[in-house]
Amino acid sequence: MRYRLWRIGVFLVASVPPLYWLYCAVFNLLGPDPGKVLVDNLGLGALILLLITLAMTPLQQLTRWGGWIAVRRQLGLWCFAYAVLHLLGYVLFIAGLRLELVLRDLSERPYIIVGALAFVGLLALAVTSNRFSIRKLGRKWKALHRLVYAILLLALLHMLWVVRADLGEWLVYALIGGALLLMRLSAVASALQRAGVLFRENPKKIEI
Repeated sequence: MRYRLWRIGVFLVASVPPLYWLYCAVFNLLGPDPGKVLVDNLGLGALILLLITLAMTPLQQLTRWGGWIAVRRQLGLWCFAYAVLHLLGYVLFIAGLRLELVLRDLSERPYIIVGALAFVGLLALAVTSNRFSIRKLGRKWKALHRLVYAILLLALLHMLWVVRADLGEWLVYALIGGALLLMRLSAVASALQRAGVLFRENPKKIEI
């Protein structure tokens, strides 16, 4: 396995925050409402990991180092793991394991609906983040995994509704997410422009 130490380091760093937050909760270090703090921290952690995952391709393009891409899938799966813990924390600490309350929130609270949609998208990406799915889906695999950009927008909207008046921190993540999306759009536009120039120069080289 290439970049073994790098992969192990990413694994260890990503696994530390949930364990630390759990330690703080056990020893009453998270304030009067530790359950809500855990849920909020896990949700924020999932968003940060999503942004880091999306940053791997631009970093690889800038530095030409393959290690960024080598951990992209791992980071994406860690993002999903944090999202699962975020959801379980909501069901346990916020909804109190009451199914009727969860269903009511899903039908009445926009930020819960948006968060659920983002989670379903992450689930689809996590389930297909393996070589078998890549071979099975073929070209459809890339189209499916472009959902990550819609998931990012849903996650940012979810966070916006949660924080409401306190927009300072949200703006930081929104600006980073917007920059990453613009980089991707710029890359796509450049590729299309190059393809157009090549087609004008020699139409026979382009298969349509």
